[in-house]
Amino acid sequence: MKKISLLVFALALGACSTQKEIVDIPIIFDTQRILLTKEYLLNRYGLDQNTPEITPKMVVLHWTATPSLKKSFEVFNRSTLPIWRPNIESASGLNVSSHFLVDRDGTIYRLIPETTMARHTIGLNHCAIGIENVGGTEETPLTKQQLKSNIYLVKYLASKYDIDYVIGHQEYTSFEGHPLWLEVDDGYRTEKTDPGMDFVEKVRKATKKFNFKPVPTKQ
Repeated sequence: MKKISLLVFALALGACSTQKEIVDIPIIFDTQRILLTKEYLLNRYGLDQNTPEITPKMVVLHWTATPSLKKSFEVFNRSTLPIWRPNIESASGLNVSSHFLVDRDGTIYRLIPETTMARHTIGLNHCAIGIENVGGTEETPLTKQQLKSNIYLVKYLASKYDIDYVIGHQEYTSFEGHPLWLEVDDGYRTEKTDPGMDFVEKVRKATKKFNFKPVPTKQ
């Protein structure tokens, strides 16, 4: 009887070790942010919606280039863009954000619900869940713990939603002309290098059982 109890305990412990806790630390999503998000959906994508909801079809991996969880959270927390982002403010005053923020120790934080729009990837916010990773600079390269957490999150999201693509932020313009691409302004683009193709390919390799579609090749 004792051996059976120990076996059950060991199996339970093993099952728990494969799970990661997702910690909810909501950013401000007040009336102003809701209004700006709905305006973004309408003005950038032609989507007239009563709510800022999305249907997730892809996961986009990012880095914050900010060295700490606290500073990264502060960047996303306000509803409107700070004055130091004039390059994207012309498109909308809605602040940038993401659904998840992964700290350098691998801890996963959820900032907004997965089916609420976050502004993180031009042309694709209406269908993309964003994962931001703290760091990404030469002094704060992404960690093995963050890689493991990104793999876990992609598996979690692909098991929950009909996810077709997993991409790095630097690949977003490959979707120009694709049915998922809805940005109305041909001149509204920013150059991105995050989170690095090595990181992205490792996540894809670890989640290949989901048979995600390849990133489109621009004609």
